[in-house]
Amino acid sequence: MKRIYYLVPNVKTAKIIVEGLLLARVEARRIHVLARPGTPLGDLPEASFLQKTDFVPGLEQGLAIGGLGGILAGILTVMLPTGMDLGGGTVLAIALAGALVGAWMSSMVGSSLSNRCIRQFQTAIERGELLTMIDVPRHQVDEIEQLVLKHYPTADCKGTEPTIPAFP
Repeated sequence: MKRIYYLVPNVKTAKIIVEGLLLARVEARRIHVLARPGTPLGDLPEASFLQKTDFVPGLEQGLAIGGLGGILAGILTVMLPTGMDLGGGTVLAIALAGALVGAWMSSMVGSSLSNRCIRQFQTAIERGELLTMIDVPRHQVDEIEQLVLKHYPTADCKGTEPTIPAFP
């Protein structure tokens, strides 16, 4: 999946684009609209907590770094001359604990930060423009871009995110 970003000038334009996407059988859960706080979006699919924050990237990074740190701590624990007979299960348990703690702590930090991919659009959003994000399979990116241009000819694709997680 790839995420395509479009800045649109107002709610009316966003509704036209979203209706066109829905008619083209793009699932509503794959369309996200982000606007300045207080902007009435009506029935537009508003961006959720997961799209607005760095929660998911933080979770992924914390899982990896915590797991790596846990593996190193587990190996050190097994190698220390404590007189206790510790095996591979100890390394696994400590690695798992490190991964869980790392994921938890990093996701909490990520949940307090705005999404790093959205930061570049923050000034436009504060001016009143709406950021429309569309999650599409890789092979449909060009098709969806053409569809958006059909409904809003002056639309300017502001880029695509290389990959997005499958679960949010």
